[in-house]
Amino acid sequence: MVKIYDSMFFLAEILFLILKIFYFICENIVRIFIPTTKKSVADEIVLVTGAGHGIGKELAIGYASLGATVICWDINEETNKQTMNEIKMMGTNTVYAYQCNVADRHEVFRVAEKVRKEVGDVTILVNNAGIIFLKKFLDQSVDEITRVIDVNIMSHYWTLQAFLPSMIEKNRGHVVAVSSVAAFYGATHGTVYCPSKSAVKALMEAVFDELRTYSERKSLIKFTTVYPVLVLTGFAKKPRMRFSNIMQLTPQKAASLIIDAQRQNFKERTIPSHWLALLYLIRILPNKASFCIYDFLSIHFDADD
Repeated sequence: MVKIYDSMFFLAEILFLILKIFYFICENIVRIFIPTTKKSVADEIVLVTGAGHGIGKELAIGYASLGATVICWDINEETNKQTMNEIKMMGTNTVYAYQCNVADRHEVFRVAEKVRKEVGDVTILVNNAGIIFLKKFLDQSVDEITRVIDVNIMSHYWTLQAFLPSMIEKNRGHVVAVSSVAAFYGATHGTVYCPSKSAVKALMEAVFDELRTYSERKSLIKFTTVYPVLVLTGFAKKPRMRFSNIMQLTPQKAASLIIDAQRQNFKERTIPSHWLALLYLIRILPNKASFCIYDFLSIHFDADD
């Protein structure tokens, strides 16, 4: 009788699992046609790394225009202050600029403490800072490899360690990580950049699951990882691709879509959004079929001079 009961209970668990999977698939389909209401960020304290240029600058401006208190971090003090001043010219005074090398753990913690004392606890952390050196693998110097890894992935560890504790204490907050579609495949001249962006994807998944486990699924902290296709920030100076009109975005457009993804609590989002399903589909195809698709899209980045 015990064995029969155990078997029946196991079958019931399987049936319940299938029903839940079906429900969440339907929920996602509905979400495509009826978008989730965007939550307000007016009372949030948003910290953006790499705010002195490109996507980071536009993210800072975008959040400020929505009424958030914005904290700009960048290693370049001059451009970071320029971002702050542009926001102030919009009539917003709740913006702050701090010079910070996010690759340096001690500096991150030092400046984070200053932020806490002068502004308050960060409620939305946007890890955007990133760099790239487009070179063949054997041409990458030790310094270049170290710099890319330190800025593109290690900085996420340091900012999370600095700001996540207050979010956990209040059971409130949102972490946004700007990865790249390069997280899904390794590309020529991206032997350092692509792995760094894959690591961002894995880190966000692991931290989310860890909080979910230790809080017994009661954590209200949200995590959003975004994967832009190609944003015209100037880092990739020689992009060549088919269908460039639907694959290239301005920093302003990319930032707007990233903010929308955060405000709608998406866990993952490609920028533009339609690429996510394609990327996951490519991953499960046979290798030769995947190569055919990549060749058809013809995405290439020439090496830096």
